[in-house]
Amino acid sequence: MKVFFDNCTSPVLASTLNGYLCHYDHEALHIKDVQGLPAGRHSTDEDWIKFLSASPEAWIFISADRRILKNRGERAALRSAGLHGFILAKGFQKQTSAKNAGSLVQRWPDIENLVSLMSPPVIFEIPVSGKIKSLPF
Repeated sequence: MKVFFDNCTSPVLASTLNGYLCHYDHEALHIKDVQGLPAGRHSTDEDWIKFLSASPEAWIFISADRRILKNRGERAALRSAGLHGFILAKGFQKQTSAKNAGSLVQRWPDIENLVSLMSPPVIFEIPVSGKIKSLPF
């Protein structure tokens, strides 16, 4: 499995999670490090959603941008892409990158469990504390 972090997240989150995941044959990449995106790091949300969907590899995405669920075009792209998505709750913006990275590593077993149990397309919110919850879109 590959984990995609968009521009609304810190590259530190992707590299830290990648350091953990590489031991389980998974990979985490920030948008700036993904090869083949139409406009590289400047690809639109719809572009990277389509890219992940068309990839032969299994991808999930992590974003801090809730607006992706409100924009009609992006919402439609997410529905048709068949991806597992995770949105970081607003509380993540108030914490340091170190705490956020630790939180993601600590919650990885829960994330992996949800991915194995739920059929895509589905979006979840990762709160700073408490249980991960499903979001309507």
